Amino acid sequence: MITVVIPTIGRPSLRATLAALADVPVVVADDRPGAAEPLEVPGGVRVVRSGGRGPAAARNAGWRAADTPWVAFLDDDVVPSPGWARAVWKDLVDLPEDVGGSQGRITVPLPSGRRPTDGERHTAGLVDADWPTADMAYRRSVLERVGGFDERFPRAYREDADLALRVRRAGYRLVKGARVTVHPVRDDGFWASVRFQRGNADDALMRRLHGPAWRAAIGVRGRLRRHALTTAFAAAALALGTAYSLTAHQAAFSRWRRVRGPVEAGAWLAGAGWVLMTGEFVWARVRPGPRSPGEVARMAVTGVLIPPVACWHRLRGEWEVRR
Repeated sequence: MITVVIPTIGRPSLRATLAALADVPVVVADDRPGAAEPLEVPGGVRVVRSGGRGPAAARNAGWRAADTPWVAFLDDDVVPSPGWARAVWKDLVDLPEDVGGSQGRITVPLPSGRRPTDGERHTAGLVDADWPTADMAYRRSVLERVGGFDERFPRAYREDADLALRVRRAGYRLVKGARVTVHPVRDDGFWASVRFQRGNADDALMRRLHGPAWRAAIGVRGRLRRHALTTAFAAAALALGTAYSLTAHQAAFSRWRRVRGPVEAGAWLAGAGWVLMTGEFVWARVRPGPRSPGEVARMAVTGVLIPPVACWHRLRGEWEVRR
């Protein structure tokens, strides 16, 4: 009745995922680009190659290799709870035909004794997320009808929400099951939150495909407008500050003396706006966390970089979808 499909780039966490799936057919989609060595998997696990084209393409290769009525997608860094195979069967066996998909319940174990870091809170967002492919099952017939995942989404970001919206638009309901899957937190490094801003390019594709109300449709909010305002303040402060420095060298000419005052005032106002907006953003990330020196330093440094990086990736995404 069910085949589990797991896209992977060969992370060590895949072993724990597979170890929890001894009682269900599994297809692993090996998305390592140009991998020469075969992927090490337990006996009985089928492996298909997807050529390093991203998780959307890998999942498509996986479900198309399955022949069961249902396909359950898991990520390669989750651990299904004991009895998951039986639980997913119970979730799916009696669903009416108008239900196209069933979502598992994600739990994220957070550290005890301290507040979670920004990165840990980011992972914990999966607990309340709708339709994440960390644990999401679809009817194979529904996947065939809507064409599966859109392979224009190159990252593990928004490709699951896009599929869910298309399935609902095709007239199917999506429900939540009782099965539980654990998603451990991991340390993605100092610059992880800056790297995550690449997803803003995928948000441009979501807007093109699903219209300006796509965020409300999937129940998420964003800060892009605030990031754009913060970046505009920074650009204005830099431009006006440079202009003021140039006028200072031309102070002997009366026409330059007349503009020095307004240019200087504008530079100070824009700089103050950037400081206030950046400070609010940094504090919003520091306040709920452990506030350790390392965490505060990381929030301060990345808080300065995230607004312009987010805007750059969104502009890049808009350019790509218009091409």
